[in-house]
Amino acid sequence: MLEKMFKLKENNTTVRTEVIGGITTFMTMAYILAVNPSILSASGMDKNAILMATAIASFIGTMIMALYANYPFALAPGLGLNAYFAYTVCGQMGYSWQFALLAVFVEGLIFIVLSLTNVREAIFNAIPLQLKKGVSVGIGMFVAFIGLQNAKLVVNSDATLVTIVNFKENFNTVGITALLAVFGLLLIAILSEKKVKGAILIGIFVTWFVGMICQLTGLYVVDVEAGFYSLFPSWSSFHLGALGETFGQCFKTDFSTVRISDFIIIIFAFLFVDMFDTLGTIIGVANKANMLDKDGKLPRIKQVLFADAVATSAGAVLGTSTTTTFVESSAGVAEGARTGLASVVTGFLFLVSIFLAPIFCTIPSFATAPALIYVGFLMISAVVEIRFDDITESVPAYLCLVTMPLTYSISEGIAVGVISYVVINLVTGKAKKVTPLMYVLAVLFVLKYFFL
Repeated sequence: MLEKMFKLKENNTTVRTEVIGGITTFMTMAYILAVNPSILSASGMDKNAILMATAIASFIGTMIMALYANYPFALAPGLGLNAYFAYTVCGQMGYSWQFALLAVFVEGLIFIVLSLTNVREAIFNAIPLQLKKGVSVGIGMFVAFIGLQNAKLVVNSDATLVTIVNFKENFNTVGITALLAVFGLLLIAILSEKKVKGAILIGIFVTWFVGMICQLTGLYVVDVEAGFYSLFPSWSSFHLGALGETFGQCFKTDFSTVRISDFIIIIFAFLFVDMFDTLGTIIGVANKANMLDKDGKLPRIKQVLFADAVATSAGAVLGTSTTTTFVESSAGVAEGARTGLASVVTGFLFLVSIFLAPIFCTIPSFATAPALIYVGFLMISAVVEIRFDDITESVPAYLCLVTMPLTYSISEGIAVGVISYVVINLVTGKAKKVTPLMYVLAVLFVLKYFFL
């Protein structure tokens, strides 16, 4: 039955590989169960309700992706968009979280329409192949940067913005976790060289286990105020009725205090970031898994985008910010996942996490960070496929790939890549290479910087 449903042989994979890939993806994404409630609660929402909404929205979106699109892409509420939701819409602009959820819901409906009318598919296909390679490399750098930060190996610096951690300072918290992350990264690399199946997943668990030993021996010291928690899972009951605090609240917005202009701007802000974050993630992960055809197109792209759009509206009804395809899906792909079976595994783990949330939230960032750093290395390998002998193709790809980690945004990288591609080719007399839709995208991106 699994073979018929997911076409495992056709995709050169096995049930075991897909299961390992699905678990690995979940392990690298599990942090969202702790981070999303922490961010969105700043808007006044109930933390337990947000956690449940996060888990269920992730389950729904990932299962649709698995069963409708048959790809190993997992979905969850996206970082960045949740911060915009809590700190800008509900914070600076002063709107209620119910209003913000309604904006996300409407954004999802617009995405559904765009997906059904082939608009998002057309945008995906309009992006040149070389620029897609740049997106893939940029996401690799971005993912690696996130991993280095999560590992506390790279920290903020007043002089140089970022710098390497001082291992001697606060050794029993920051220093030891940074060293554990280095250990995990080296372990994953060694296991990968030895062709050990599940190298990334093994690396996560072994690093976590070594961390527990460090806590028992006093090398790692719990400091809750500084954000260093116990590494041992603890069981606690979970109030399933908490979801009622946010479920359906997006339809209870009081429009008497809402400016229509603000509503439109907020929707389009969510729309732009979500659309191009999603497209960038799909391009990067699909390219790494060799899923793109010779023209750089992804089969069943409409199904992928539709799953993403439905998940966004469903998440808003449940009580969370925009649900989108996660770049951490690349970790499962790196383990060999190639079909929706991996997403089924990831989706069910998100569902189970409702009941085991305290355990899953215990997974330390220094254990998952090595996986992200290593996946970044795998994705950066696509840089050799960029045609550096053609300036009109390589410079936009280059600008795209360096912008992503430096601006901490996939969508900004795509924006810079698209604008530069159109301008360079137009001025150098190669306008015929540029499709009409690329001109439209370039104009929209320019307008975004002035009005959003």
